[in-house]
Amino acid sequence: MKLKRPLSLFAPLVLAAALSGCAGPQVQDYAQEQPTLDLRSYLQGCLQAQGLFTDRAGRVVKRFHVRMEGRWQGEEGTLDEHFTYSDGSTQRRVWRLRHLGQGRYSGQADDVVGEARGAQAGNAFQWKYTLALPVDGRVWEVALDDWMFRMDERTVLNRSAMSKWGLHLGDVTLVFTKDEPGATTCR
Repeated sequence: MKLKRPLSLFAPLVLAAALSGCAGPQVQDYAQEQPTLDLRSYLQGCLQAQGLFTDRAGRVVKRFHVRMEGRWQGEEGTLDEHFTYSDGSTQRRVWRLRHLGQGRYSGQADDVVGEARGAQAGNAFQWKYTLALPVDGRVWEVALDDWMFRMDERTVLNRSAMSKWGLHLGDVTLVFTKDEPGATTCR
């Protein structure tokens, strides 16, 4: 009988914690926000981004620059990303994107496990995907909840929460800048 009382006190705390995990923003919350973020037009041509990774304590672990080129033909697109990190290392990721209609997108890349799924409304876009991330000679599969917000004609802010087994590992923050219209080659 003594166990029932502590368990009955603990159950509401577990339920409250579980419910609070479900109460996050939805992409439709931003449906009226402007300027509209249409990935097919924004991710067309040359872009640059500056970013950083912060650990769960908020410490900057790594800074980076990304040079990108996006190309779309109808509902199919590619985004070729070239990363240069503050420690001098480099990385390349090529996204294969597909517009599924009604603001929904899917994407694949060599280091993405399975398929990324995303939705756009107003000035916001949300991706969810699993990334195969090399860490100290091992590969960790980490979940990303990736949000993009269009600020103006040339700027998008991007913040990704990274987790494993439901535990928050850190955040990736980027500022995308679209090159001036008419740029013929990506720097």
